[in-house]
Amino acid sequence: MLAGLLDTKHVLITVGAGGVGKTTTAAALGVAAAQRGKRVLCLTIDPARRLAQSFGLQGITSEATIVDPAPFAAAGAPLKGELWVMMLDTKSTFDELVRRHSSSAEKAERLLRNKLYQYVSTQLAGTNEYMAVEKLVLVRNDPRYDLVLLDTPPTANALDFLDAPERLIDALDSATMRWFIDAFESTGKVSFNLLARSAAVVLKGIGRLVGGGLVETMAEFITALDDLFGGFRSRAAVLEAALQSPDVAFVLVTSPSPSSIQEVLYFEKRLRDANMPRGAFVVNRVHERPEARDEITEASADAALKRSGLELDYGAPARFIRAYEDATKLAQLDTLHLRALDQAAGEGLPVVRVPELPTDVHDARGLVRLSSLLLRGSGAISVPLASALGT
Repeated sequence: MLAGLLDTKHVLITVGAGGVGKTTTAAALGVAAAQRGKRVLCLTIDPARRLAQSFGLQGITSEATIVDPAPFAAAGAPLKGELWVMMLDTKSTFDELVRRHSSSAEKAERLLRNKLYQYVSTQLAGTNEYMAVEKLVLVRNDPRYDLVLLDTPPTANALDFLDAPERLIDALDSATMRWFIDAFESTGKVSFNLLARSAAVVLKGIGRLVGGGLVETMAEFITALDDLFGGFRSRAAVLEAALQSPDVAFVLVTSPSPSSIQEVLYFEKRLRDANMPRGAFVVNRVHERPEARDEITEASADAALKRSGLELDYGAPARFIRAYEDATKLAQLDTLHLRALDQAAGEGLPVVRVPELPTDVHDARGLVRLSSLLLRGSGAISVPLASALGT
């Protein structure tokens, strides 16, 4: 299952709806790969503070930082390889691309000082997702790493990750922007005479409203970007090819909730239609069904709960039967909801179920436990029933 992906792929990308555990799943897979001797980079976007704490760090920055292996050795899972972590910095990634691909240092600095560029590189919708792909393309060829794990941006819709480059390109490489380029390149400033009469009227109106300086700033910005990338369309093709590479796989993360499953199935279809490699489904927070071997009594219910890794951490023995019934119903609901996922996956795409944990992963021991569950794909753990049932 997931162990095979860690051994054979160079890039793994975790995707899914918000709040299903993408970031923690990526981190745990990074730990598992480092345990297997891999040199791993976990590239995350705006990680929760508890993830940094899990790695024993005060914070995660845009510079690759190696994780101290001592806490993992103390947790009984020594890292035979190396584990590095890095947070995506959208602006610095964009700046790096400008300096790397500009035809001259002078043109690069002119674009970096452009006010419109400063806005686009930090605020324009889709830039964060676009730069996540760009950063992935940059680090996947870094010889320091055997495996790169990318945690996709926390968006309301997981499809934003695939759509962002095209949406950004549509905004910056449109026919209107070409008018600016044609008008600007001949004279070094906006020449309204070179545009159609109707377009000139519109541009003059913009100039009166916001000032001609901004209009020329926009033309200069678009012209510089066109020189930088040799056309955004061709750049998009490079990024798409990178995501379609056979050494890449998407790990689709979900919870058992119907809405999350529906979204991850839609995303899987989009990946399939785009010929992008899907590696596995991961279902977090799955309730496991306790099985009683005898007639349900307080004693048999208690025994069944314990066999399933669930323990009632408070209350009188009379609550055992009710707790057993509640745990069974939750497990039955999860099983029902996951049928659609099992049918869609078929025989070619594994579905890895991870039982619900009593708390968020907040230390090395928690990451080790989660990584073990991900690679095993099933199995019970000791979870206080009060936590499992949300009581």
